[in-house]
Amino acid sequence: MTDADFLRAVSESALLRGDFTLRSGRKSSYYLDKYGFVTRPEVLRELAVRVAALAGDASGYDRLAGPELGGVPIATAVGLLTGKPTVFVRNAKKDYGTAKRFEGTLERGDRVVVTEDIATSGGQAIEAARLLRDDCGCEVVRVVVAIDREEGGREAVEEAGFAFASVLTKTELGID
Repeated sequence: MTDADFLRAVSESALLRGDFTLRSGRKSSYYLDKYGFVTRPEVLRELAVRVAALAGDASGYDRLAGPELGGVPIATAVGLLTGKPTVFVRNAKKDYGTAKRFEGTLERGDRVVVTEDIATSGGQAIEAARLLRDDCGCEVVRVVVAIDREEGGREAVEEAGFAFASVLTKTELGID
């Protein structure tokens, strides 16, 4: 898929106009609906290729981690492409069954790439990366997001001490 085709596919499938409240609590005149692009196999496949490229050489990390819910399909798709195992990071610890905060196998010292759908404030990506680092003893190699809304997410992730990369930005999608 060409860059122009990918941009068009993401925009057509995910960009909504109107009045929205974001996870961060901010109001916005547009919304990037991750389900629009992660539920379309041809778009998710191309996104996985691009996330994998930004994650770096596969020998430089051991696992992919996807925060609930948006990062999960991205991590899964990249894992299928690269052969790397995935871990899912829950928003909150379960109070039933295994009561785990993480699903999948983690080992102390694992080098992990965190995948995320949309970065606004960067809060969810930072929380997942800190949990992986502080609770599990993992090294977070970088955070790779599908779309950076260019509203401080990159800066917040970097200020928290994690490398950041995005496949697309709101500017590249033509959002003003």
